[in-house]
Amino acid sequence: EDYESFIAAGDPAFDWQMPADEWQALALGYTSGTSGRPKGVVYHHRGAYLMSMGTATGWQLPQHPTYLYIVPMFHCNGWCHAWTMTMMAGTLVLIRDISAANILGAIDTHRVTHFGGAPIVLSLLVNAPEEMHPKLDYQVKAFTAGAPPPAAILQKMAEMNFEVTHVYGLTETYGHVTHCVWREEWADLDFDARADLQSRQGVALPMHEGAAVMNTDTGELVPRDGETQGEIVLRGNAVMKGYYKDEAATAAALHDGWFFSGDAAVWYENGYIQIKDRLKDVIISGGENISSVEVEGYLYRHPAVAAAAVVAKPDEKWGEVPCAFVELKPGETVEEADFLDWCRGQMAGFKRPKHVIFGELPKTSTGKIQKFVLRQRANEG
Repeated sequence: EDYESFIAAGDPAFDWQMPADEWQALALGYTSGTSGRPKGVVYHHRGAYLMSMGTATGWQLPQHPTYLYIVPMFHCNGWCHAWTMTMMAGTLVLIRDISAANILGAIDTHRVTHFGGAPIVLSLLVNAPEEMHPKLDYQVKAFTAGAPPPAAILQKMAEMNFEVTHVYGLTETYGHVTHCVWREEWADLDFDARADLQSRQGVALPMHEGAAVMNTDTGELVPRDGETQGEIVLRGNAVMKGYYKDEAATAAALHDGWFFSGDAAVWYENGYIQIKDRLKDVIISGGENISSVEVEGYLYRHPAVAAAAVVAKPDEKWGEVPCAFVELKPGETVEEADFLDWCRGQMAGFKRPKHVIFGELPKTSTGKIQKFVLRQRANEG
């Protein structure tokens, strides 16, 4: 039946049954499976409520926003945005097929003011044919998470009149719990410098008690020098109850008053956090640590690249070397030798990919690249 008939069948006098305890389980979500088998994550009512409140405050939402739902509800309850937008008396715009044509068409037709999505979604939009781009007379605000947005994509989004804010979180934290709050002094910087700052994970959202970087060997927080690496640790209301029927994994992730994210990062004097890599994605080549995220950022500068991922490939001499998997834009062709030659002018020699494989990248249903699949391919190749 259609939506209107479904709504008409409701009972306005329905007696809502509130949970007996705000810590009662609300929903069961699953981790994305980018690094292995998904785990069940138990959410509670309190966390979802305060996550929604924190988003409204942190995003400075006005009343009656028009939100385009791209993040699926099975992924962190759609970042809890369904509740956030309802709380602000907003309009939810739904599309079933996540394509550039549908997203840009919905933005144009419904005058969408806000949306969220992974950087791969932003890549879809900036690489869409020019005739698809709506001529916006207002600025659309977007949250992006899942990977640091490349500078090239941020620049193109700005040219299309989209304001992109990088947020960070995990399935275990109901979605985003930090945001890269804009600072006025950034306005005077050139775009590359500004984009580097905008790609940071930022500071804790309102309603969230703590986001820090810890030396897990000592249990001490790292100095705020922008150089010393540690693991991102989080605590607050928007942290899961635990993993479903997995006490060992819960104990490994939740202890000493913190949730341990598995993400390697540095901490700056102003409190902003910046991810350097997933701890399991750091490439150690000849004793040097290489951030796959940093190398991917360089690869996105190539005009033919639609998406890129870098993983470690075993090497007899160096132990590991960077291996790039590259998805090209439609109609583009690039020879491996030419691509590797281009890389020589972009980054330090030890960071350059020693192998490149072209083809469509494996992704989850939310658009995240499945690096564990790519690691398997690199190990087999």
